[in-house]
Amino acid sequence: MSAPANSDNPRPMRICSLLPSATEIVYALGAGDQLAGVTHECDFPPSAASIPKLTRSNIPSTFTSAQIDAAVSASLESSGSLYELDLRALEQSQPDLIITQRLCDVCAVPYDRVQEAVQNISSHPRVLNLEPSSLTDILDCIRLVGDAIGRAASADALVFSLQQRIAAVRAKTQNIARRPRVFCMEWVDPPFCGGHWMKELVDFAGGYDQLAADRRPSSRIEWQRVLDFAPEVIVLTCCGFQLDRCAAEAGILAAFERFDELPAAKSGRIFATDGSAYFSRPGPRIIESLEILAHLVHPEIFAAPDLPRAFSALSLAPATAKHA
Repeated sequence: MSAPANSDNPRPMRICSLLPSATEIVYALGAGDQLAGVTHECDFPPSAASIPKLTRSNIPSTFTSAQIDAAVSASLESSGSLYELDLRALEQSQPDLIITQRLCDVCAVPYDRVQEAVQNISSHPRVLNLEPSSLTDILDCIRLVGDAIGRAASADALVFSLQQRIAAVRAKTQNIARRPRVFCMEWVDPPFCGGHWMKELVDFAGGYDQLAADRRPSSRIEWQRVLDFAPEVIVLTCCGFQLDRCAAEAGILAAFERFDELPAAKSGRIFATDGSAYFSRPGPRIIESLEILAHLVHPEIFAAPDLPRAFSALSLAPATAKHA
């Protein structure tokens, strides 16, 4: 049982998670039944679907990736938000703890808005900020959540098991003879490189990603940089997109100028992934992301992880219409 909110209130702690990754962490630590509210994007484990939703997106699901990028840019320029926080539902949830982040305003309700909302919640919850930018940070966040909800021992055990899996991958790739050039593409239209922990994932998986922003946010890059890098493996890890939507972006990729000249295109080593569930979600399943990537980069060493609907190879014919 988690520690109570205070000595005068013996009931189990009530937790609101404003991050899909935090929801997964709470469940992984055995406290899923204490979640009183989650985001509209919290879809794992499946039982999270039954928990009251505290947020909604302001971006229509019918938008193309280019339209989504334009909406994100406009929102950031105007200090707006891509997400709405349901203040009434938040008050009704009576949380003792709210888990959120200030790492990225594109990925969740802005931290400042959460802080403003907290001032008017009668349960006077504590706000826990998670801000990981590396694999080590992600593991530290698991410990932070464990400490906050009275599950420190469970957090230590979970982190140890994840560290063992990381070590198992690194043992096979640390001294590998050749590292393929890998481009993990965070967004297709317009092109974005991977950020935060993505360069580290590629390195641990036995690849080399010169384009990724190490421990910094993903950013837009010129297509010419991709052509110059000449990736041998391209992995679409589109933030917020599940596998089918990510795979559909490949048609846009194939229309880029000189796409067919890339080594990855010539060899057919282009893959779509469920970026929403794995690569862009800094929770326990980030280790599955590493194991997926290790297989895609070095299939001769790593068997395919048993993860249905996590990734797929793409068969792309170069498009007739080209654009940069």
